[in-house]
Amino acid sequence: MKSSRFEIDMCNGSIMDKLVSFALPLMASSILQLMFNAVDIIVVGHFNGREALAAVGSTTALINIFTNLFIGISLGANVLAARYQATGRTKEMSEAVHTAITLALVSGILMAVVGVLLSRGALELMATPANVIGQSALYMKIYFCGMPFFMLYNYGAAILRAVGDTKRPLLYLIVAGLTNVVLDLLLVIVIPLGVAGVAIGTVSSQMVSCILVLRCLYRSEGAYQLRFSKLTMKWIYLRHIFAVGIPAGIQSTVINFSNAMLQSSVNSFGDTAMAGYTAANNILGFLYSAINAVTQACMSFTSQNYSVGKQKRMDRVLLDCGILSVGVSLVLGVGAWAFGSQVLRIYTTDAEVIACGLEILSITTVPYFLCGIMDLIPGALRGMGHSAVPMILSVIGTVGTRIVWIYGFFPHNRSLFFLFISYPGSWIATILMQAVCFWFVRKKCIQQLKKTAAV
Repeated sequence: MKSSRFEIDMCNGSIMDKLVSFALPLMASSILQLMFNAVDIIVVGHFNGREALAAVGSTTALINIFTNLFIGISLGANVLAARYQATGRTKEMSEAVHTAITLALVSGILMAVVGVLLSRGALELMATPANVIGQSALYMKIYFCGMPFFMLYNYGAAILRAVGDTKRPLLYLIVAGLTNVVLDLLLVIVIPLGVAGVAIGTVSSQMVSCILVLRCLYRSEGAYQLRFSKLTMKWIYLRHIFAVGIPAGIQSTVINFSNAMLQSSVNSFGDTAMAGYTAANNILGFLYSAINAVTQACMSFTSQNYSVGKQKRMDRVLLDCGILSVGVSLVLGVGAWAFGSQVLRIYTTDAEVIACGLEILSITTVPYFLCGIMDLIPGALRGMGHSAVPMILSVIGTVGTRIVWIYGFFPHNRSLFFLFISYPGSWIATILMQAVCFWFVRKKCIQQLKKTAAV
């Protein structure tokens, strides 16, 4: 069922070109969304100095902990909508869409309240230095006020991805990104509001992207058309969304919790290292956005093909996604390593901060293709409706390895390079466990498909 020129038929025809057509706009969208934070970092780094840069950067891990559970749940909405799209179940598709959008609104409001109330206390638990904690808390409180817009955009975009439309969310983020740049420059240079200015700019840009994606769903002629009078939360759809989304959200949240512990270790080196980590981590964020776009493609394509029983096509989707993920991450990772100092100068001109950033990039960028593989296998498993076991294995492999490294080995060899060896180490450990899990789940799913076909 293809009712729009923006949609992609994921169940028929060649695969690689459709994966590229799906993944490239999503990759660009993810990078633009990350640019909201990057622009904040660049502007305050150049116009407000090291402390402001450290203040904004120190919030990243905490913001991710708060937001990723609910963003992970949006993956459940994506998988469910993709199945209904592939099988032509228009009534169920419409009800699932309205349930997902209502869930996004409620969770966005909840996150705004929690974020405003708990920001400073959470920063204190992370041992954020006294000279930056005031600015960090202010940035987080304003940022979290925009959570309803942030959640509505992400859930709306997840629904569009389920039908193969990744181009319109990209266009909306271009508009929002330009809005963010203009407001950041206005509210930092012309009206000197510092970190508050960049936070206001980010929230405003999120509101723009939210309005545009809701307008798109409202004007759609497909089964995913949005009508505000039909907003509801039906348990039958919530159950399916939560079955895939909650494990994915927990996995992402717990992994970011390990990153928050790592942030605490970085904080112990002082604001210079914090600023270096802020810039380096933002570069790694761009790498992750690129490979995560391929993972999202794998999940959507797998979900649609699984729902119509095309097992061989599912295998080909995973293989092609693996080729894309490794290729993209190697090109970007090697590029980030080779031109690290030049890229870091975009964020700051402080030589000491750049040196700290380069120390982190030297161990994390080239092997980043391992992170791509680690991310891809759970994406395929979620597309088949299995999310809990890969979540457990990711937590054990990624978080467990990092905890052992941070508290067992790092105290005896205190350097940023040694601290961040935990990244590739945790990726390798997780890949090994995920591969075994995938073999067993794939075997079980093939048996289920054969039984269904025999009925």
